[in-house]
Amino acid sequence: MSRGGSFDDSEELLNRLGLMTARARELAATQRSRVELAVELQRGMLPGDLPHPPGISVAVGYTPATHGLNVGGDWYDAFTLPDGRVAMSIGDVQGHNIKAAAFMGQVRVALRALASVTGDPGELLRRTNDLLISLGSDLFATCTFLRLDPVTGILESARAGHIPHIWATADGRSGVSGGDGGPPLGVLPGAEYPVSRHQLTLGGVFVLLTDGVVEGPSLNLDDGLRQVARLAQLAVVAGVGIDGLAEAVMKMADTVGHEDDAAVLVVGHDGGTRGRLLPNAETPQESATQDP
Repeated sequence: MSRGGSFDDSEELLNRLGLMTARARELAATQRSRVELAVELQRGMLPGDLPHPPGISVAVGYTPATHGLNVGGDWYDAFTLPDGRVAMSIGDVQGHNIKAAAFMGQVRVALRALASVTGDPGELLRRTNDLLISLGSDLFATCTFLRLDPVTGILESARAGHIPHIWATADGRSGVSGGDGGPPLGVLPGAEYPVSRHQLTLGGVFVLLTDGVVEGPSLNLDDGLRQVARLAQLAVVAGVGIDGLAEAVMKMADTVGHEDDAAVLVVGHDGGTRGRLLPNAETPQESATQDP
């Protein structure tokens, strides 16, 4: 081969490498734009303001997944019901893409809309499930919905295939509240969702999570829940406050090695009227139910 031919071949190779590099940069920029769009879409569907009735505080934490387009699945919400009680929900949609983010918005809006008709957690999840099935989507969502009376501290909850929540009391006790639940929303027509009753006592907290906080390659779900229960116990005894507790839980989420969204919602009783133990409430070992 002539020296000229070698020069021409080298020049052609450099041109091809230049085109490939430019194309790679273009694809990277497009992917980055898609991720930013998905993240902003999801963040835009989360509530901007949280209710803070006298004696009750609510804190949240949220981190979107950043691997590819793995965003869009998790949400939290808190709002005041017409009767003055506080509604809270947290959940996780199957899938992690823009479609999942849109479905998450549908679920959250459905819960809010139907809560104006019934605030009972079990009935609300039943109606939401039937509504989602009627829409014919191929996605489903896990969810926990809570209704809290800020005057008495009575808290009612129902779960739709979601992971348990955590409780801790001012006297140093904590645990995982794993009462009966129903199937995920959007799966089984006519599904029922049992309601558990708890009591949030002065200085106590309840912590709602998505599985991205407590489960990943370096941590299994049961160990993750126990670690959060321990964090809640330490935070309550030390008087850290719910904002500090939410921040600590989200820092723990960074260590599980997941590529999933992570969300936490903490509700605490920091003053006001103290509730009295309900005759049919859960035992102190299963719920934040007992006054010192």
